[in-house]
This record gives sequence, C-alpha cells and structure tokens, in this order.
Amino acid sequence: MLVLAIANGALRQALFAKLVPELQAHQLSTLTGSIVIGGFIWLVIRKWPLSSSRHALMVGGMWLVLTVAFEFFMGLVLAGRPIRQVLSDYNVLAGRVWVFFLIWLALAPRLFHKLNQRPNP
Repeated sequence: MLVLAIANGALRQALFAKLVPELQAHQLSTLTGSIVIGGFIWLVIRKWPLSSSRHALMVGGMWLVLTVAFEFFMGLVLAGRPIRQVLSDYNVLAGRVWVFFLIWLALAPRLFHKLNQRPNP
C-alpha cells in the first residue's frame, strides 16, 4: 500500500498540482488514492480471505492506525511541519477530505469480506 500511496502522491505533484489549485489537487488525490487502495484491498481480501467480520474490522483498524501514525511521523519528524499544519489535513470544514480516505481504509476490509461471502450466481 505504501508504494501505491507514494505513486498517488507523485501523480498529484506531477499532474493535479499543475492543473488545479492545491485544495482541488488534495481532493482529487484523495479520490484517486481511495480507488487505487480500494482495488488493492479487494485483491488482498480475495487472495487471503479474512476469517470473520470482526477480523476484517481489526485489519481495517490496524491499517488506519498505521496510516495515521505514518502521516504524523512523516509530517512532524521528517518534514518538520508544525502540528497545526499536520492537523489541517483533517479539517473537513475547510474542504480537506483526508478523513474520508481514512474511514474508507478502515471499513473497506469489512465491505470486501462481506462481498466475498455472497454466493456466486
């Protein structure tokens, strides 16, 4: 997932950031990242089915925690950004949609687990 996220960030910088304002680039990047990561999660869940809905929620929760920890580490430690700036990506009222990606990341394993349990027609 990290490779996909980095590729999505590179796409944002190479394409979106040159065509639209920063907020729209953020929103587009969040959308494309959600689609790409969602496809990856779907493939992973099909390849290695989860044992239960509880297990799927635990996997999604772990991915959520790891992603937020990584984002804060990258922002605060490696980039040296102030906490206020790092937290600004979580401000939905300012048009920042990162929170919706995090919700998707947490719930996608459960959704795909349920879809995999449906009988084939």
